[in-house]
Amino acid sequence: MRRRTGRLTPATAAAVCALGAALLVPLERASAVPAALDRAPASTSAPAADPVTDHCANRCADILPPGQNGNATLAEILAHQVFGTRPGHSSDQLARYDALVAGQSGLTDEKLTDFFNDASFGVPADRVESVITPRPDVTITRDKQTGVPHIKGTTRYGTEFGAGYAAGQDRLWMMDLFRHIGRGELTPFAGGALANQGLEQQFWPAAPYTEADYEAQIERIRTTGGERGELAMADAQAYVDGINAYRQQSKNGRYFPGEYVLTGKVDAITNAGEIQPFKVTDLISIASVVGGQFGGGGGGEVQAALSLLAAQQKYGVAEGTRVWESFRQRDDPEAVLTVHDGTAFPYARKPAQPRGTALPDPGSVRPEQLVYDRTGSAGTGAKAPVRVPALLKPAQGIFDDGVIPPGSLSAGRGMSNALLVSGEHTASGNPVAVFGPQTGYFAPQLLMLQELQGPGISARGAAFAGVGMYVQMGRGQDYAWSATSSGQDITDTYAVELCEPDGSAPTSASAHYLRHSVCTPMEKMERVNSWKPSVADSTAAGSYRLQVRRTEYGMVTHRATIGGKPVAYTSLRTTYRHEADSIIGFQMLNDPSYTKDAASFQRAASHIGYAFNWFYADSRTAAYFNSGMNPVRAPGVDPALPVRAEPAYEWQDYDPAYNTAAYTPFAEHPQSAGQDYYISWNNRQAKEYDTAGFGFGAVHRGDLLDDRVKELVADGGVTRASLTRAMAEAAVTDLRGEQVLPELLRVVRSAPVTDPQLDTAVKQLEAWGAAGAQRRETAPGSRSYGHSAAVRIMDAWWPRLVEAQFRPALGDGLYQALTASLPVDESPASSHGPTGAHSGSAFQYGWWGYVDKDLRQILGDPVQSPTATTYCGNGTLNTCRDSLLTTLRTAASLPATTVYPGDDNCAAGNQWCTDAIIHRPLGGITHPTTNWQNRPTYQQVVEFGSHR
Repeated sequence: MRRRTGRLTPATAAAVCALGAALLVPLERASAVPAALDRAPASTSAPAADPVTDHCANRCADILPPGQNGNATLAEILAHQVFGTRPGHSSDQLARYDALVAGQSGLTDEKLTDFFNDASFGVPADRVESVITPRPDVTITRDKQTGVPHIKGTTRYGTEFGAGYAAGQDRLWMMDLFRHIGRGELTPFAGGALANQGLEQQFWPAAPYTEADYEAQIERIRTTGGERGELAMADAQAYVDGINAYRQQSKNGRYFPGEYVLTGKVDAITNAGEIQPFKVTDLISIASVVGGQFGGGGGGEVQAALSLLAAQQKYGVAEGTRVWESFRQRDDPEAVLTVHDGTAFPYARKPAQPRGTALPDPGSVRPEQLVYDRTGSAGTGAKAPVRVPALLKPAQGIFDDGVIPPGSLSAGRGMSNALLVSGEHTASGNPVAVFGPQTGYFAPQLLMLQELQGPGISARGAAFAGVGMYVQMGRGQDYAWSATSSGQDITDTYAVELCEPDGSAPTSASAHYLRHSVCTPMEKMERVNSWKPSVADSTAAGSYRLQVRRTEYGMVTHRATIGGKPVAYTSLRTTYRHEADSIIGFQMLNDPSYTKDAASFQRAASHIGYAFNWFYADSRTAAYFNSGMNPVRAPGVDPALPVRAEPAYEWQDYDPAYNTAAYTPFAEHPQSAGQDYYISWNNRQAKEYDTAGFGFGAVHRGDLLDDRVKELVADGGVTRASLTRAMAEAAVTDLRGEQVLPELLRVVRSAPVTDPQLDTAVKQLEAWGAAGAQRRETAPGSRSYGHSAAVRIMDAWWPRLVEAQFRPALGDGLYQALTASLPVDESPASSHGPTGAHSGSAFQYGWWGYVDKDLRQILGDPVQSPTATTYCGNGTLNTCRDSLLTTLRTAASLPATTVYPGDDNCAAGNQWCTDAIIHRPLGGITHPTTNWQNRPTYQQVVEFGSHR
């Protein structure tokens, strides 16, 4: 959403300038570094850590737009609102990131740094912008080009203190936001905007904890993680100490983020108020948001059960189940795989004879109520602007739509991609990798860049702010690593039978359940939140109570009946109560004495409990490992559907006290070393490693990478530039146009197209497909797509053709149930998709695989694991063709203003703008709109020439 920019009278503009001058005086007196950096007092006297050998030899590069600096003082926010200026290093990586759209075709290895940062260790003397010494045992050096902190410590504590201090410099406000989101306390902190209400209602129910729960997780890591667990918690404390040091110094020096003033936490004139200290438990809270957003997997079994019931209702139990399974596609042989050499890693398989499945009675499912006792603006978002001094007017209402725009952190988000080629197929003989996490586009980013050099730590890369004790994706001395979200099934749904402690008949509202035949009370978890309007958020005063019922089988999500008996459905994930356990794996990845080769990398990654695909490259080997706390399920349990909460169906060795169980061993996780190439774009991992959700079939966005890298490998001589070009080309390609349009056109052209209007539309689509089906500017800055008419037709045609192809045969009920499990479309123009508008990531979720299989069936092509029946035209080619032409005629006739209706950022009909990426502001600074790219947010291009 567009942030409000105030209209200024001359008096207001003068007041802003006066305020800016006044507020900058303490900063200038307190710091010897440029004021725009908001850095603490500078010094060059601290000793540096011992130098390390950089085996990348200038062949490592990275990028993280919009820029490193994510803090802005009140004066800088006001100046941005009035004059459009931005703090130094807040937006200086954005233009290079955007330029790759146009620059990809002529890319060479020598030109890579036109579009990426040099990711070498250290900062050459002539490129140093500032050096500070927050403690005698650590220095933070920032480079002129990007302002990235290069942290060198002579002690372990100093190194981690410096990491926390730099995080405070670059992300203090954002870290504060995320600890409050995780704790379910965003509205009292930042205001009651509907989006803020939605965020705390989204994240807190998935990870509700008491303070004692947070502390128990810290103590468990310390006491059960051995020497590394103790070290991790000591590092975390040092990191928090560094954050707090900067927090206090910036508050006293009045160069803290201006959002604290605008939300009423600190007085702009007197400096009265407080920025609350950070605690180690806050890191658990932040980790629950990050892990839940990017490292979750599974769940959704209640919705899956509803779609299965709809199929059985239409076709009968046996045939309905067969139809449903054909859409579920647990192990589709046509799906693109990361481990493509045929190695199988059986997990979450469909049992031959399922036991304990707990399907609800039709029509009985109701979601569990979360919000109670609403008052004032709760649920309404009613506004009541406060009286604002003239000097703050430009920033009034900047958070009226929420501190994080609606949809920005959708639970359905799939993230990240990776392309790696082994040395036998590269020009240098060394592996080449282009990889990174696709974490959305925010201002500032959720990730921040850093280099850490200290005892037992040597790495440069990205870390989520607030949990950045270690680099989470980046490079070491002679290796690099990255991740993509894998989403395998680590979350199950249980049906707990309800009861009453007095033995009376239970109801759907009962707050007790049977646990091993004992009527057990559900634990009531609550948050009582209230808010009032501020300068930044005009939402009127209001309050509500959030309530979650916690059981020993997880949190209650739904109520229903099974065979007439009331039950509650609960969601249990293996990483609950283990939000920060993965810290040990990251510690190992940053430790050069541990991670020395592909095998040690895989062992390190295996200590990460969240569901991720991890990729590795050094000078000798490219490798892969899938991490996650995969539970060992009871024999016969179907992980795709709810299961009865009875001892026979629990995870093996399940202990609810700490939420522990037996987990699949290291060898059973998908892994590989030395395969000819690897790709990942949140696709399936390996053969027989069954998917946790719908949409992993014959067409997946991973095909956009796989086809290109396979061709490069076949040709040989792969370089960093050629692999980057493959990624960049896929990033502007329409998956539907490349992978499905050929079959659509074959059906349409199976007879002459005699209607002139339709023939024109078909020819436009054919020309677009022949040109690569791209969504790309005709020239840099034109803001107009090549083949724009064909792109518009496809955007209008796709949802209509899918409905016409499947709905008549499936019927309304089943079609609606299946689309609730998997939306039909996620083009960059489909703002209804899981990630919302202007978010970059696209084509993860959709019916492209279903359409492709069905059309190949009607064309008589070979199809592995076909759909249960042929849906288009009820299996008749001519009828199918008529259906496609009818919907194409409608689509072709729709004007651009209808296909692209516009929003707060784009005029109706503006195709380029509808697709374009807009960095969603988490604070008072916004950034220019850029070209659409379906690409990692943080990205590395690496090739090591030597090894320790």
